[in-house]
Amino acid sequence: MKNTPTPAEIRQVTANDNPDEVWAKAIDIIRHINPDYDFTLARTAFADVLRLFRGEYPGYCAIKTPYHNLFHTMDVFLCAVRLAHGVHISGTPLTDREITWIMLATLMHDIGYAQLLEEEFGSGAQYTLTHVGRGIKFMQSYLDEHDFPADYATPVKHLMNSTNPALDFDDIEFPDKRTRMLAQIVGSADIVGQMADRTYLEKLLFLYLEFKEARFDNFASMHDLLRQTKHFYDVTREKKLDGAFEGIYNKLTFHFKSYMGMENNYYVESIEKNLAYLSKVIALDEAEYLAMLKRGGIVEKSQALVSPGVFT
Repeated sequence: MKNTPTPAEIRQVTANDNPDEVWAKAIDIIRHINPDYDFTLARTAFADVLRLFRGEYPGYCAIKTPYHNLFHTMDVFLCAVRLAHGVHISGTPLTDREITWIMLATLMHDIGYAQLLEEEFGSGAQYTLTHVGRGIKFMQSYLDEHDFPADYATPVKHLMNSTNPALDFDDIEFPDKRTRMLAQIVGSADIVGQMADRTYLEKLLFLYLEFKEARFDNFASMHDLLRQTKHFYDVTREKKLDGAFEGIYNKLTFHFKSYMGMENNYYVESIEKNLAYLSKVIALDEAEYLAMLKRGGIVEKSQALVSPGVFT
């Protein structure tokens, strides 16, 4: 019998700031699905996505969006792998190809924020409304150039589209129910993975800066964005997580039962803790609330990013 996980072990579930550790965890989880899974394609894509974020990919500058950064992608990627495992052991076995599509889609779902060297200006957040489409174009070229199977691009495109907030999930023309289910995994991981991050509330300050650069007028201030976050989650959970995505995120309990011996959804529990603390933050006025956001030095980093020509 597995020991009850310690608080430190539970915190590690959403601590994804080391890509090498994230990849090692993903390997271990997928080997529980299929010990003979071939990681060649996924490993190549993982390495190249890291290069792209870091500014080491030919023709591209480093991705500079402060919220939609490498660590956000790692959050979503590992959550999707865990959810895929939960779905698999719950009675819906996944094939190796489907697992690879899920990994490719989550690794590249925000790659549309990347800028070519000749188009570099701002942070890339100006592509907020079009980044999924830009990412799909990159993915299609990438898979072709790196000799991935020819029939991968279409399903990966559908899975990436599930993360597009400007696109109604029910409007995506899936070729079959199976692809729709895989897209539900990816779309759910994109929401749950990021909101469960222990520094999610602090990182919302980065998100506000991205929205400001994109000329979104939805929020009057950082404090206003924080204030609206609880409503955002309630609506998203009702309409997407429990609605269009049919509650597939609940399959995470199967993963954690298998891995940690507890039938908990540690992602949802982390989100609920974040939102409980958020209620204390927004109860303060704009002169005081930032003192409540102490993790990661993010308040100071967000203030340093406010400069002419970018986050103004």
